[in-house]
Amino acid sequence: MFTGIIEAMGRVETIRPEGSNVHLTIASPISSELRVDQSVAHNGVCLTAVEVAEDRHTVTAVEESLRRSNLGDLREGSLVNLERAMLAGARLDGHLVQGHVDNKGRCLEVEERDGSWYFHFEYRPSPEHLLVDKGSICINGVSLTVVAPQDDRFSVAIIPYTYEHTNFRQLQPGDAVNLEFDILGKYIAAHLERYAAAYLKT
Repeated sequence: MFTGIIEAMGRVETIRPEGSNVHLTIASPISSELRVDQSVAHNGVCLTAVEVAEDRHTVTAVEESLRRSNLGDLREGSLVNLERAMLAGARLDGHLVQGHVDNKGRCLEVEERDGSWYFHFEYRPSPEHLLVDKGSICINGVSLTVVAPQDDRFSVAIIPYTYEHTNFRQLQPGDAVNLEFDILGKYIAAHLERYAAAYLKT
C-alpha cells in the first residue's frame, strides 16, 4: 500500500527484455536503502526489487504490467517516480494507493498559470472507474485532486514543488500516463453493480 507521495525520482539505466518480461535497472537516491523483495511503486506500479546495489536497483515488469501501464514506453534515461510502501502508523499525506494501475490516460494539454500548472488528460471511461470533482486520483504514482471531470477527461493542478520533484516536469501532450482510480470509488461501483444484478432484474 502506498500514499501517492513521491519520495524520489529514478533514472532508467538499462532495459533488458526476457521473454514477455522486462528487467529495469533504476539509479536513484533511495536505491541503497532498499532490500531484495521490497515493494516499490515505479510511476505508480507496484514492483518488487530483485537486485539492489549501492545506487541502483532492478525490478521486473511482467506482461500484464507492461500492457496496463506506461512502463513499456520507458527508455534509457527516462525519469521514474518512486515511492516505497507506506509504514504502519505513518501519516497518510496523500490517499490510499495500491500500486495497481487501472488504466492508461493521455496528456492533452499542459497549461502554465502564473507559477502553477494545469494538466489535462483523456482516458477510456468504464463504470468501475469513478471520478468526482475534488476526489482523488493517482497519476504516475502521484496522489492528486481531480478538477472538472467530464465523461472521458479531467484535469489536475500541479504546484511548483510537485512539478520539480516528479516526472510531471517532462510530461508533454500525447504522453501516456498511469491512472489508478480511488479504491473507495471502485468498491462502491462494484457494490452497486452487484446490487443491481441481484435486486433490479426485470
